[in-house]
Amino acid sequence: MSNCSQPATRTVTTPPEAVGQRLDRWLAEQLPEQSRSAIQRWIKAGAIRVDGALVKAGQALEAQQQITLTIPQVTDVPSLTAEAIPLKILYEDDNLLIVDKEAGMVVHPAPGHESGTLVHAILHHCPELEGVGGERRPGIVHRLDKETSGLLVVAKNDRAHRDLQAQFKARTVYKEYLALVEGTIEPATGRINAPIGRHPVERKRQAVLPPDPQSGKTQGRTAITDYYREAVYVTAAGGDYPVARFSLVRVVLHTGRTHQIRVHFAWYKHPIVGDTLYGYRRQRLPLARHFLHAHKLRLRLPDTREEREFVAPLPADLATLLATLHSTEK
Repeated sequence: MSNCSQPATRTVTTPPEAVGQRLDRWLAEQLPEQSRSAIQRWIKAGAIRVDGALVKAGQALEAQQQITLTIPQVTDVPSLTAEAIPLKILYEDDNLLIVDKEAGMVVHPAPGHESGTLVHAILHHCPELEGVGGERRPGIVHRLDKETSGLLVVAKNDRAHRDLQAQFKARTVYKEYLALVEGTIEPATGRINAPIGRHPVERKRQAVLPPDPQSGKTQGRTAITDYYREAVYVTAAGGDYPVARFSLVRVVLHTGRTHQIRVHFAWYKHPIVGDTLYGYRRQRLPLARHFLHAHKLRLRLPDTREEREFVAPLPADLATLLATLHSTEK
């Protein structure tokens, strides 16, 4: 068992979009793994300061303020142990891995998922990854939800990790997904540009946030999703499920907010099939997870700067479901 109680200190400068927001609310958006109540406790204890001064949770942020967080690391966390879990590796060199993640696999350890994660599998494949990019998330550059399948990039050394993170931050990595959504989405091609932040009541969810009612300023973080309708499907009459229409869409992400695709399409009134958190509680198709697949990824290799594109075909469960539907028009 690891019992690291030494605090970790980090300092961030408030960006323009944070101006006017409550300190606790803005930090909760930046730290989605933490609850707002935990952040409020840290502020009250003096572990979070603004320009070196003690502050209150509701303090409105100003431009170019220095926020210092001195947060104790998680204690009593089990040490990571390599596990011989099969991986579908599409590409590998000295700097990175491209993995086609299966649905149902959690990317990195978290409460309730201390074993059987992608990180445990990667450590078995590449033991030298331990410590790259962080003790609990070795090599992880970006994430996919547990039930989302598809392409994930893993760095094999710190230099590659920094390079790949910079590409994602600069939004130069092309990320394309395939999703089946409820209804016939109109128009056939569109952009969803709506800010996303933590749901004000249900803390495990994200939401499209309206402007602040007092200041009128944008809440949440910029989130942009493009979609392209590829086909429209309809269920057959007389089955166990009602006749319904669905749209297969290609989705291109320009930002990488938590649950972005799922939140955006639910807000657009076309929730993703199988998504019981943001979509229908009672689903209209027999699918054990949400229909979302990271289909295509394009980035530059850290060493050569060569641009490479990787494609992961639809997994069997999603392809089989589509085969049971009737295609109509695009």
